[in-house]
Amino acid sequence: MLKLIKNKIGEKEIEEFLGHPFSDMIKFVVDLKREIIALGGELHSDGEALLLEDGSKQQDLWGGNFYPKKEKKIEYSSLINIRPSVENNSLEVQDIFVQEKMKDIISKLLPEVL
Repeated sequence: MLKLIKNKIGEKEIEEFLGHPFSDMIKFVVDLKREIIALGGELHSDGEALLLEDGSKQQDLWGGNFYPKKEKKIEYSSLINIRPSVENNSLEVQDIFVQEKMKDIISKLLPEVL
């Protein structure tokens, strides 16, 4: 299950992603400029492709995972985050500003996550 989220969704809609394919985790890719999210899928690259097809630009996309059932934890980790050109040399988003912007967008569109 993979979907573009452009408007706020609730807990029930978020829970529909569980089990498709992961039972406790949901992958996401955030477009920092457009403030939308690709939610779900098996790989972050799936969400990345969906956003690119919808008009997003690669440099604005960052990925992560969240666990809505356990501790409502967000991980800012994804293969698509490896970007030596902006000094992000790991899976983790290293720029605190980028993490905060991701968190702001998630809190607006997926308020039940935080």
